[in-house]
Amino acid sequence: MTETLDKKQFKNPKRGAYILPNLLTSISLFAGFYSLVSSIDGKFLAAAWAILVSGIFDGLDGRVARITGTTSKFGLEYDSLADLVAFGVAPGVLAFTWGLRSFGRLGWLAAFLYVATTALRLARFNTIGSSGPGSKGFFLGLPCPSAAAMVATTVLMCDHFGIGGPVHHYGLLIMIYALSFFMVSNVRYFSFKEMQWFNQHPFRGLVALLLTMVVIAIEPKVTLFVLFLFYCLSGPLLHPLGSLLLKRNRQTDKASAK
Repeated sequence: MTETLDKKQFKNPKRGAYILPNLLTSISLFAGFYSLVSSIDGKFLAAAWAILVSGIFDGLDGRVARITGTTSKFGLEYDSLADLVAFGVAPGVLAFTWGLRSFGRLGWLAAFLYVATTALRLARFNTIGSSGPGSKGFFLGLPCPSAAAMVATTVLMCDHFGIGGPVHHYGLLIMIYALSFFMVSNVRYFSFKEMQWFNQHPFRGLVALLLTMVVIAIEPKVTLFVLFLFYCLSGPLLHPLGSLLLKRNRQTDKASAK
């Protein structure tokens, strides 16, 4: 009897349960807006950390909505608008105020392109989903939270080595153009949402997560930069492997459909 009631409550959540994922989205939006204000005030470190905080809450809102069964069209649209601010406008303004302003037209065009491609990627996500047909376990193009984190961790890593802002370096200009391209490209990036290894080996997965947290805590400004750099480069570097797995997934889908 108790199990039956629990299932009914899970399938039909209370109206108040819908507030929680949207509240998390609002916190993500707030962190993105705080990053904007910090960038304008020249507080680049605060702006970078705010983008990372926004990414954490952005990852939580979707999971909470799925766990509580409170996914909705409103939540999807609200999340996309919040993502545009937190992972499009905020990192674009941070990149411009921190290192692109001195490039003149090339600089602000790079920042605008970054914001525009973020909007295009989010529109594509709302149209065809995160990975496209037959692409379970992959992201189609670089996820915008990862691109935003790449910008934020670049600022943090430079600060670790005593490089404050504003800076003038062509590497940043090239990076912004590259991130913009990869977000709207057809390069496949692995999605950690479908990793069955953690479900099959929960204890080992917990140990792996704890070790990862320890490694990050040793020197977060450097380790976070290295992790996001590796992920951003993993798409083009592992593209042949991704294409092979994508082909196998499509064959599996066709076989199951028959």
